[in-house]
Order: sequence, then structure tokens, then C-alpha cells
Amino acid sequence: MRLLLTTDAVGGVWQYTAELAVALAARGVTSVVAVLGPPPNADQRAMLDAAGRAVTLVVTGLPLDWTCHEAAPVEAAGAAIAALAVAQGVELIHYNMPTLAAAGAPLPSIAVAHGCVATWWQAARDVPLAAAYRWHRALTATGLRAVDRVVAPSAAYAEVVARHYALARPVLAIHNGRSLPEVAPAGAPADVALTVGRLWDDVKNAALLDRAAARLPIPFLAAGATRGPHGETIQLEHLHRLGEVSGAQLARHLARRPIFVSAARFEPFGLAVLEAAQAGCALVLADIPTFRELWEGVALFVPADGHDHGWCRAIEALALDGPRRAALGEAARLRAARYTPAATADQMLALYRATLTRPTIRRAAA
Repeated sequence: MRLLLTTDAVGGVWQYTAELAVALAARGVTSVVAVLGPPPNADQRAMLDAAGRAVTLVVTGLPLDWTCHEAAPVEAAGAAIAALAVAQGVELIHYNMPTLAAAGAPLPSIAVAHGCVATWWQAARDVPLAAAYRWHRALTATGLRAVDRVVAPSAAYAEVVARHYALARPVLAIHNGRSLPEVAPAGAPADVALTVGRLWDDVKNAALLDRAAARLPIPFLAAGATRGPHGETIQLEHLHRLGEVSGAQLARHLARRPIFVSAARFEPFGLAVLEAAQAGCALVLADIPTFRELWEGVALFVPADGHDHGWCRAIEALALDGPRRAALGEAARLRAARYTPAATADQMLALYRATLTRPTIRRAAA
């Protein structure tokens, strides 16, 4: 089988795509990885090395949808991807940016909804989607209806996508996976808490954690950007900011097994939580459907929209109870073994084969 995967080198979609392509290569699948937006750096390219000649990397120079202000350039990018798929002789297109499928897919295709502006807005704002983003929601809806099957990284987010876009067919849940750099555990667990993510993003609840940090007896570290792509900023007074860290740097922080905290009110999957669990960190998580689905029974849950007192109590309780913290960390590590690139690849490959055997969309040639 030969397929084309669209991706970008800006966020977590690159890691998802690279690890999936490598795992698929081990299963006899060749891939064309088409990158939109900025080109991948040397470290990102190196992630594909294990696949050898099974992966062809194509840096398209096409724009990312979230950098555009109207539908036309995204539709043009979608048409270019369709032409590339035909030129490369692939059998199936795997869109990691569903808006690209709105231009029409000339081949059997699937789209993975990793997240979108409209569902994020619904979680982050109490007002209707701003007019400036409605073209993106419309294009996403068209793209999701244009493909044979739609996938989400969790059942909770699959339900959100199906409901928000009024999709007639069920959205399939195929959990993400992640492998970590090999870093040996750094002695006893460190007496610190850690949160990771887009700190500027309202739904990550960094402001709530900043208030909690002021009252904790241990340092509370925060890794991630405090300025967003459209000028969003956040002022943090009590969290110890680490800035944006590389994958290797994050692995070293996680090897110290801090108490890992995510207060996100909205999360399609939560790769940072998975990385922390793989490292054996005890987890304190927002009580949202996604986290319950993935981590029920192996984490402490706190109301996402609750007061910072609840977060302080949960974090401090683990800081003062070493055996309980160790037990939760080991339970999280064992649960994390479910969520691997190999498991993702097995399920995706089964879906690819089913889609090629029983396509549900009839297409005209692009």
C-alpha cells in the first residue's frame, strides 16, 4: 500500500505523522509525507530516518489553513495536494488538515480531526464563532463530508466533531500514540509540579494554575509559549516559566517524575499527558470527558472550572504522600502502554484497507 499523509512541522501533528509513517513502514506501507507551512528542521526530519526509503518527504510550500484569512488559498492548497497524490501514484490520502479535502479528493481518503478552530471556540468562548473564522468552519464541514471516513484521537472528541458538524456517519476513535526519547529516571521523584502546553490558550487554564502555584509548598514549572500566533498573551506571576522546550528537554524534565498537571477545559487527546504518564509521573487532570476516557482510575481529577483551592489540595496531597504518588505514577505508566505508535498504526492500517475495499464516496476525477 502507498498513501499520502498531509502534515505540518509547527505542532504535534508532525510527531503524530512521523511516528505513524515509521510504524506503517514496518508493516510494509510506503508513504508520501506532504508538509504544508514551514519546512521541518533537522531534528524533525531525523524522525523519519527509521523508515528509510519507505517514506518520501515533500515540502510543498503550501499555506497552513490557520495562517490564511479566507477559503481560496486553502482550497488551492487542497487541489495541489490532490494533484500531488495522483502524481505520486498513491492509493489513499490521509488528511491531517480536513479543510484540504474540501477541494475534492480524487482517491479514497480519510481525515483525522486533531482539533479545529470552531470546536476550540465553542469550549473557550461564551459567544458565537467570530465572523472572521466562519469560512474555516464551513471549509472544515465540507472537507469532513468529502472523505470516506473521519477519525478523531478520542471517543470524547469524536462525539464533539460529529455533533458540531452534524455528520451523518459516525466519527471513529483511534487513540494517538507516542514514543519518548530514552532518558533514564533521575533518582527519586522531584518535589515539583509541571504543566506543559500553549500557556496563552484560554482553554489550557494556565491562569488558574498560576493562582494555585502561589499557594503550593513546592515549585510549579510551566513549559510552553506565553504568546500565541495572533498576538494572544498571558501574564504569569507564580508559575516558573521554562519557555518552549524541545522534545529532548521535555523528556529530561519528565524523567524527574514531577507531579504532572493539566487543567485543560478542552482537549481532543492530550499528548503531553501521555508523555508524562509514559515517564511514570503521577497525574492531576481536569475532569473532562477526554481525560476520563484515557486516564480513569490512574489519575486524580479536579473540576476544570473549579476554584484553585481544589488544584492546590490535589497537588499538595501527592507532594506529601510519597507512596500514593508512586503508585499513581506506576499506574499511569502501565496505562500509557496502551497508547503507542504501533497500536495507532495497526488500527489506521485496518481502516485504510477497509476504505480501499469499501469506499463510501463516489468521486469525479480532480
